[in-house]
Amino acid sequence: MSELVGAGHTAVVVTSSNRAAAGVYSDTSGPVIVERLREWGFQVDDAVVVADGDAFGAALREAIGRAPSLVLTTGGTGLTPTDVTPEQTLPVLDRLVPGVAEALRAAGIAKGVPTAMLSRGLVGISGATFVANLPGSRGGVRDALAVLEPVLAHVLSQVAGGDHPRS
Repeated sequence: MSELVGAGHTAVVVTSSNRAAAGVYSDTSGPVIVERLREWGFQVDDAVVVADGDAFGAALREAIGRAPSLVLTTGGTGLTPTDVTPEQTLPVLDRLVPGVAEALRAAGIAKGVPTAMLSRGLVGISGATFVANLPGSRGGVRDALAVLEPVLAHVLSQVAGGDHPRS
Protein backbone atom coordinates (compact mmCIF):
# COMPACT_ATOMS: atom_id res chain seq x y z
CA MET A 1 0.00 0.00 0.00
CA SER A 2 1.60 3.26 -1.06
CA GLU A 3 -0.22 5.37 1.53
CA LEU A 4 -1.54 4.26 4.88
CA VAL A 5 -5.22 3.57 4.28
CA GLY A 6 -5.87 3.35 8.01
CA ALA A 7 -4.25 6.65 8.97
CA GLY A 8 -6.74 8.60 11.05
CA HIS A 9 -9.00 5.55 11.42
CA THR A 10 -9.71 3.24 14.32
CA ALA A 11 -10.45 -0.45 14.08
CA VAL A 12 -11.56 -3.22 16.41
CA VAL A 13 -10.82 -6.94 16.03
CA VAL A 14 -13.05 -9.54 17.69
CA THR A 15 -12.13 -13.23 17.78
CA SER A 16 -14.96 -15.72 18.23
CA SER A 17 -13.59 -18.95 19.73
CA ASN A 18 -14.83 -21.04 22.62
CA ARG A 19 -11.45 -22.72 23.08
CA ALA A 20 -9.34 -19.57 22.84
CA ALA A 21 -11.71 -17.75 25.21
CA ALA A 22 -11.38 -20.64 27.69
CA GLY A 23 -7.58 -20.59 27.46
CA VAL A 24 -7.33 -24.03 25.81
CA TYR A 25 -5.09 -22.43 23.19
CA SER A 26 -4.03 -18.95 22.13
CA ASP A 27 -5.86 -16.89 19.56
CA THR A 28 -3.79 -17.12 16.38
CA SER A 29 -5.93 -15.36 13.77
CA GLY A 30 -6.80 -12.17 15.69
CA PRO A 31 -3.15 -11.13 16.07
CA VAL A 32 -2.61 -11.57 12.31
CA ILE A 33 -5.41 -9.08 11.65
CA VAL A 34 -4.20 -6.63 14.30
CA GLU A 35 -0.65 -6.68 12.94
CA ARG A 36 -1.79 -6.02 9.37
CA LEU A 37 -4.15 -3.23 10.41
CA ARG A 38 -1.34 -1.54 12.33
CA GLU A 39 0.87 -1.83 9.23
CA TRP A 40 -1.92 -0.09 7.31
CA GLY A 41 -1.95 2.78 9.86
CA PHE A 42 -5.08 1.92 11.84
CA GLN A 43 -5.23 2.62 15.55
CA VAL A 44 -6.22 -0.80 16.89
CA ASP A 45 -5.92 -2.54 20.24
CA ASP A 46 -5.18 -6.24 20.56
CA ALA A 47 -8.00 -8.56 19.52
CA VAL A 48 -10.87 -9.09 21.93
CA VAL A 49 -11.27 -12.86 22.40
CA VAL A 50 -14.72 -14.13 23.36
CA ALA A 51 -16.71 -17.34 23.25
CA ASP A 52 -19.00 -18.06 20.33
CA GLY A 53 -22.66 -17.12 20.58
CA ASP A 54 -24.09 -14.44 22.84
CA ALA A 55 -20.67 -13.43 24.22
CA PHE A 56 -19.52 -12.72 20.68
CA GLY A 57 -22.71 -10.78 19.93
CA ALA A 58 -22.23 -8.62 23.02
CA ALA A 59 -18.57 -7.94 22.14
CA LEU A 60 -19.53 -7.06 18.57
CA ARG A 61 -22.22 -4.62 19.72
CA GLU A 62 -19.76 -3.05 22.18
CA ALA A 63 -17.14 -2.72 19.43
CA ILE A 64 -19.57 -1.07 17.04
CA GLY A 65 -20.78 1.19 19.86
CA ARG A 66 -17.28 2.67 19.99
CA ALA A 67 -17.90 3.89 16.39
CA PRO A 68 -14.67 2.70 14.77
CA SER A 69 -14.25 2.93 11.03
CA LEU A 70 -13.70 -0.81 10.81
CA VAL A 71 -14.58 -3.96 12.74
CA LEU A 72 -13.08 -7.24 11.59
CA THR A 73 -14.10 -10.49 13.22
CA THR A 74 -12.46 -13.89 12.96
CA GLY A 75 -13.93 -17.29 13.65
CA GLY A 76 -17.39 -18.74 13.98
CA THR A 77 -18.34 -18.65 10.29
CA GLY A 78 -18.36 -22.39 9.57
CA LEU A 79 -20.97 -25.09 9.87
CA THR A 80 -20.55 -26.44 13.40
CA PRO A 81 -23.46 -25.90 15.82
CA THR A 82 -21.46 -23.24 17.71
CA ASP A 83 -20.49 -21.29 14.56
CA VAL A 84 -23.02 -18.48 14.91
CA THR A 85 -20.95 -15.40 14.08
CA PRO A 86 -23.15 -14.56 11.03
CA GLU A 87 -26.35 -14.92 13.10
CA GLN A 88 -24.91 -12.58 15.75
CA THR A 89 -23.65 -10.13 13.10
CA LEU A 90 -26.74 -9.80 10.92
CA PRO A 91 -28.91 -7.94 13.49
CA VAL A 92 -26.29 -5.18 13.93
CA LEU A 93 -25.87 -4.48 10.22
CA ASP A 94 -27.84 -1.71 8.52
CA ARG A 95 -26.83 -2.83 5.02
CA LEU A 96 -25.16 -5.91 3.61
CA VAL A 97 -22.24 -5.76 1.17
CA PRO A 98 -22.53 -9.26 -0.33
CA GLY A 99 -19.99 -8.72 -3.11
CA VAL A 100 -17.17 -8.42 -0.59
CA ALA A 101 -18.28 -11.57 1.26
CA GLU A 102 -18.42 -13.41 -2.06
CA ALA A 103 -14.94 -12.15 -2.99
CA LEU A 104 -13.55 -13.36 0.34
CA ARG A 105 -14.88 -16.87 -0.28
CA ALA A 106 -13.75 -16.84 -3.93
CA ALA A 107 -10.20 -15.90 -2.94
CA GLY A 108 -9.90 -18.97 -0.74
CA ILE A 109 -11.31 -21.23 -3.41
CA ALA A 110 -8.91 -19.75 -5.98
CA LYS A 111 -6.01 -20.59 -3.65
CA GLY A 112 -7.04 -24.23 -3.68
CA VAL A 113 -9.04 -24.30 -0.45
CA PRO A 114 -12.41 -25.77 -1.50
CA THR A 115 -13.78 -25.52 2.05
CA ALA A 116 -13.63 -21.71 1.73
CA MET A 117 -17.05 -21.97 0.06
CA LEU A 118 -18.45 -23.19 3.38
CA SER A 119 -17.79 -19.88 5.12
CA ARG A 120 -21.03 -18.11 5.98
CA GLY A 121 -19.29 -14.84 6.87
CA LEU A 122 -21.16 -11.59 6.31
CA VAL A 123 -19.91 -8.14 5.34
CA GLY A 124 -21.87 -4.96 5.83
CA ILE A 125 -22.23 -1.53 7.32
CA SER A 126 -23.43 -0.61 10.79
CA GLY A 127 -23.85 3.15 11.06
CA ALA A 128 -20.51 4.50 9.82
CA THR A 129 -18.63 1.28 10.59
CA PHE A 130 -17.61 -1.29 7.98
CA VAL A 131 -17.92 -4.81 9.44
CA ALA A 132 -16.51 -8.02 7.96
CA ASN A 133 -16.57 -11.58 9.28
CA LEU A 134 -13.29 -13.26 8.34
CA PRO A 135 -12.45 -16.95 8.61
CA GLY A 136 -10.92 -18.36 11.78
CA SER A 137 -7.67 -19.65 10.30
CA ARG A 138 -4.47 -17.65 9.87
CA GLY A 139 -4.33 -18.54 6.17
CA GLY A 140 -7.97 -17.60 5.64
CA VAL A 141 -7.39 -14.30 7.43
CA ARG A 142 -4.33 -13.50 5.29
CA ASP A 143 -6.28 -14.29 2.11
CA ALA A 144 -9.20 -12.13 3.27
CA LEU A 145 -6.95 -9.20 4.13
CA ALA A 146 -5.39 -9.42 0.66
CA VAL A 147 -8.90 -9.11 -0.81
CA LEU A 148 -9.77 -6.11 1.39
CA GLU A 149 -6.50 -4.22 0.93
CA PRO A 150 -7.08 -2.79 -2.58
CA VAL A 151 -10.62 -1.63 -1.83
CA LEU A 152 -10.42 -0.57 1.81
CA ALA A 153 -9.60 3.11 1.18
CA HIS A 154 -12.62 3.37 -1.13
CA VAL A 155 -14.80 1.49 1.36
CA LEU A 156 -13.86 3.79 4.24
CA SER A 157 -14.44 6.88 2.11
CA GLN A 158 -17.83 5.66 0.93
CA VAL A 159 -19.02 4.58 4.38
CA ALA A 160 -18.02 7.99 5.74
CA GLY A 161 -20.14 9.67 3.03
CA GLY A 162 -17.47 10.30 0.38
CA ASP A 163 -18.42 10.64 -3.26
CA HIS A 164 -17.59 8.14 -5.99
CA PRO A 165 -14.23 8.86 -7.63
CA ARG A 166 -14.37 10.19 -11.17
CA SER A 167 -12.73 8.04 -13.82
